[in-house]
Amino acid sequence: MKAKHILWAFLFMLTATFQAQVKFEAKVSKKKLGINERLRVDFEMNEDGDNFAPPTFEGFRVVGGPNQAISNSWINGKRSFSKTYSFFLAPQSQGHFTIGQATVDIDGQMYKSPPVSVEITAAVEIPKDGNNADYLASENVHLVAEVSNDKPYLNEAITVVYKLYVSNEVNITSSWREIDTPKYADFWSQNIDNQGNLKVYEGKYNGEDYRYVILRTTVLYPQKTGELNIEPLTLDVPIDVRSNKRDIFGRYLMTRVNKTISAGNRTIKVKPLPQEGKPENFSGAVGSFDFKVKTNKTQLDANESLELKVSVSGDGNLKLFDLPHVTLPSSLEVYEPTREDQIKTQTSGMTGSISENYTIVPQFKGNYPIRPIAFSYFDPKTETYKTISSDELLIEVENGPLTSANHESTTNLKEAVTLDANQFKYIMLTPNLVSMNREDFFKSPLFWGLMGAPLVLIPLFILVGRKRKRRLADVAGNRLRRANQLAKKYLGEAKRNLGHQDAFYESLERALHNYLKAQLQLETSELSKDRIAQLLQERNVEAGVTAGFIQLLKSCEFARYAGASAVSMKKDYALAVQTISNIDKLM
Repeated sequence: MKAKHILWAFLFMLTATFQAQVKFEAKVSKKKLGINERLRVDFEMNEDGDNFAPPTFEGFRVVGGPNQAISNSWINGKRSFSKTYSFFLAPQSQGHFTIGQATVDIDGQMYKSPPVSVEITAAVEIPKDGNNADYLASENVHLVAEVSNDKPYLNEAITVVYKLYVSNEVNITSSWREIDTPKYADFWSQNIDNQGNLKVYEGKYNGEDYRYVILRTTVLYPQKTGELNIEPLTLDVPIDVRSNKRDIFGRYLMTRVNKTISAGNRTIKVKPLPQEGKPENFSGAVGSFDFKVKTNKTQLDANESLELKVSVSGDGNLKLFDLPHVTLPSSLEVYEPTREDQIKTQTSGMTGSISENYTIVPQFKGNYPIRPIAFSYFDPKTETYKTISSDELLIEVENGPLTSANHESTTNLKEAVTLDANQFKYIMLTPNLVSMNREDFFKSPLFWGLMGAPLVLIPLFILVGRKRKRRLADVAGNRLRRANQLAKKYLGEAKRNLGHQDAFYESLERALHNYLKAQLQLETSELSKDRIAQLLQERNVEAGVTAGFIQLLKSCEFARYAGASAVSMKKDYALAVQTISNIDKLM
């Protein structure tokens, strides 16, 4: 028995000794640091492990890592092994925080690192030490947001250019990571990214020579007056800084530092459009434009079709206003216009043209004048309103039936009537008439059918009449049906563009704006989100319906730089139909 106890004690000590050899611990670069400093956390193990899982790092933002390092050496026949996972963290607030436990699987057994407490204090002054890598990195890399005009008019284009300046003392050899992306509230925006073709330029920063790249160019159209804030772009950039160590050839070795740099907030003071000299037909166009109205033909016959094209071309907020409405004589049949946009967004703003094509079919012979159509816009360069009027057009319908007015004028002329030999050719002069035998008709199936038809049709008419009466009495149902028809009318173009992200969201945003303009008697320049919410609230529209409408407008804005699936577009379309129906029913 004594030998058995000794054997068990030996095995227990051997197992404990083996387990004690496995170490998995967390090490931090410092236990106390300022909120403007960075914390390095190393999870180190002395045996190779798999399935490493880091903690959540609550209270911190991961700006670098995980970086993995393995060391395996033999000294005097003794093996030394270490495997390290490193993270670089940026504190998000002051206080005491705990780095949680990481886990790793070593030889089929799960190990956990002990938690580590860290204190975050207020911002500290970084020593201006020329040998300090963090200081060198922060002093030699800068992110700048250059705004073309910080005092634009409402709906006037401005450009924000994000430049990354790098001095000759440091290098950036790895790609950076975007942490915070500006959302540009109260702006219509479109990004022009340069990630695929970055070109290095030579320039000055604070009077010193720097290299710089243009990361992104964003075109903005302010949709609200007053002071508007442009959120900062924030990047995590790996920077190679020269260290004090040299290689065997005497060259300085480089060390990598991860820095978080931001372009900073920018405030834009948006001026309202002047009221003095503002034309009545002004629809919110701001820029420099040309306006034309033309047809593909001016001479045709009745029941032939012609195309009337109304177009605006130039530079400005082409996507943010409506074309003038065309009014034509009632004897011309006019179909709903089709819209065509050919717009490019360049660094200076939108450029191109928008047009509406009307299909017109004349019904009668005669001459039909199309009166001049006026288009007004605001030119921010001259700070004045300008109006362009189209030329008067004359449509000549040469052949076709005459209107009643034309018949009267012909009668008053008292001209001799000339008869054509074939004028009454369509009348049958020798009809083949067959007499009707009354005895055959009496008691025939047709006779009984005609006799019994009223007995069947009268109850059917009564049922249809009652159903129609109930339908007319259903005020709420009729209102809902009219609201649904109105929603589908405005959203028809968006439905046709389902599956095409850009065209769909542009059509959806235009439909929402047009609906509000028709219901609330607004101009395009007044369609800011705050203004919309205020007007809907004044008309007793429920807060949930108003919030849904505003969310739709935000979805249209975000979709210009963020992807959207076909399922998302279908959901947004269904939500738009329901929201317009609800607003129309409540109003």
